[in-house]
Amino acid sequence: MTERKVALVTGAGTGIGKAAALALMQHGFAVVLTGRRKEPIEAAAAEGQALGGDGLALACDVSDPASVKALFAETMRVYGRLDVLFNNAGMGAPAVPLEDLTVAQWQSVVGANLTGTFLCTQEAFRIMKAQVPRGGRIINNGSISAHAPRPFSAPYTATKHAITGLTKSTSLDGRAYDIACGQIDIGNAATDMTERMTDGVRQADGSVRPEPRMPVEHVADAVVAMATLPLDVNVQFMTIMATKMPFVGRG
Repeated sequence: MTERKVALVTGAGTGIGKAAALALMQHGFAVVLTGRRKEPIEAAAAEGQALGGDGLALACDVSDPASVKALFAETMRVYGRLDVLFNNAGMGAPAVPLEDLTVAQWQSVVGANLTGTFLCTQEAFRIMKAQVPRGGRIINNGSISAHAPRPFSAPYTATKHAITGLTKSTSLDGRAYDIACGQIDIGNAATDMTERMTDGVRQADGSVRPEPRMPVEHVADAVVAMATLPLDVNVQFMTIMATKMPFVGRG
């Protein structure tokens, strides 16, 4: 058990998830870092612990209900409560024409991005409704693609639009139980996933052009700002992006 506030971050081994998990640890949270691969989350947890943080690495496939149940059960066994869930885990499909996508590729993206967020939200609800003090906060990682798609991104874009609907429903259904839910839509954070943007990204007109990126630490700071609000205050939607990326006016 811990007297610290407890956060759980999915997809915490790399990129945005790792940066957010480390930032939350530095702001006094006990953080459960989870991801499918054990080595990256253990390395991230150790990095935070070396700076004096409280971190626990637990492997989980968020698209698997049994794996998710085990993750949240172990979180409760170790820490006894859950104050913040950052639904960050996600993936994309190959950038190919829509008609060339396989059903398996579609289902993989839906499983990681949408079903995984739903399953984790379900387990968080069960904990947050029952714990004392009651309530907590859920932050969903949406995307710029929740508003404007890139070419050849149907599975990713569709799931991120769906996350917006899930965020709204979660916010409404959690209201009576002091569970706040908001969404952060991120554009071009500098991670391994966006490294290709420096060489060029396909645009709506078919051209390929480089795009500016922003330091991932600013995204982590934004997540911390949402996570540390009192439960009677909520950031329903936040967009944080590289200022000069093509979003407003995209296409």
